[in-house]
Amino acid sequence: MRVLVVLPLYGGSLPVGRYCAGALRELGHQVEVFEAPDFYDSYRALKSLKVTSDRLQYLENSYLQVVGQAILAKVETFEPDLVLAMAQAPLSIQALKRLKRDGVPTAMWFVEDYRLFTYWQAYAQHYDFFAVIQKDEFLAQLQQLGVEKSLYLPLAAHPEVHKRLELLSAERRKFGSDVSFMGAGYPNRRMAFRDLVRFDFKIWGTDWDGDAILAPYVQMDGARVSSEDCVRIFNATKVNINLHSSIQARELVTGGDFVNPRTFEVAACGAFQLVDRRGLMAELFVTDGPEAELAVFDDMAELPGRIEHFLAHPEERVAMAKRGQARVLAEHTYAARMRTLLDFIATRKPGWPKPRVSAAASQGLPPELATEIDALLERLGLPADTGFEDLVWAVRSQQGKLGGLDAAVLFLDEWRKLYVRKG
Repeated sequence: MRVLVVLPLYGGSLPVGRYCAGALRELGHQVEVFEAPDFYDSYRALKSLKVTSDRLQYLENSYLQVVGQAILAKVETFEPDLVLAMAQAPLSIQALKRLKRDGVPTAMWFVEDYRLFTYWQAYAQHYDFFAVIQKDEFLAQLQQLGVEKSLYLPLAAHPEVHKRLELLSAERRKFGSDVSFMGAGYPNRRMAFRDLVRFDFKIWGTDWDGDAILAPYVQMDGARVSSEDCVRIFNATKVNINLHSSIQARELVTGGDFVNPRTFEVAACGAFQLVDRRGLMAELFVTDGPEAELAVFDDMAELPGRIEHFLAHPEERVAMAKRGQARVLAEHTYAARMRTLLDFIATRKPGWPKPRVSAAASQGLPPELATEIDALLERLGLPADTGFEDLVWAVRSQQGKLGGLDAAVLFLDEWRKLYVRKG
């Protein structure tokens, strides 16, 4: 199938979108990514105009409409079987209505807490399919809005990125510590981590400014950490702390219902973590007993003692981390999630995806040209029976200077669109 993945301008679902695209390719689908982050700098520049708030809001909305039109243009060119939008993707209701009118199936993976980010109330009913990381109450509310085709789809890890690394000694010095935390400085974390400063402790991530107690432990001056460096941190740390976010500082450990991506990512690296217990966690991992795959804590009072125990028993850390890694690789990858999503759509949309009737790209060509096309297919890693439209898209997706045959294929495609489709 052809799948267009629409990324957000920025934010936590941005890397998730890239992992989804990689997983869909891994499953054998043809994937194009709408790189919304390319528009972020100019969108942010609108704030520097120093205009009134109502005028700024008008400009921002107008700009997002232009981005939405760019997505529609991408759809017209790529002709996808599915448009998969990540949370906060710049798809307006107007654009979604246009896609529905044109018969293009759409799905959103809402990888955020529905209680904090409530824009789903306006958008969910305009998607054909709506995947969420919470259950029960959220699914019930979606049903009340008339969103029938919704499903629970927990987060995951991408083994191509989240994996065990052999770190250099310099990397271990930079990224390693007895205890670390990777994530944003939410109020509950700021309060909770003051009890951990007696350990060899490092804090990584953004939004930690203004806290005099924790400031000496924040690394890289609170700069954003790349996905690659996150993996190095997980691998270099003896005890990775994973405390889910809460905007209520008094509720340091909430026992909430969604499981964050860090839970899966740390486990996929074969690294050890101490994570606050979540309502849906027991469905995903063994959390208690001798075969536990994750070490959990229920309140902050027990966390320091748990840290001390596992620092003193490295063999327990290693064994538990291996079990957690095995679970993630077997069940909790983005490839598994994308397979679940596509199966869900297929069972609820009869006849999807529509078959593409296309002769092999080399069919009917003179022998010498057919031989060249076959060689091009092999170079692009495409099967010999690939249709002309799929060949065109593979050629367009290349980087660098076009060869003569590549340019001829693209020229022929433009000619075909102009003369054949328009009669």
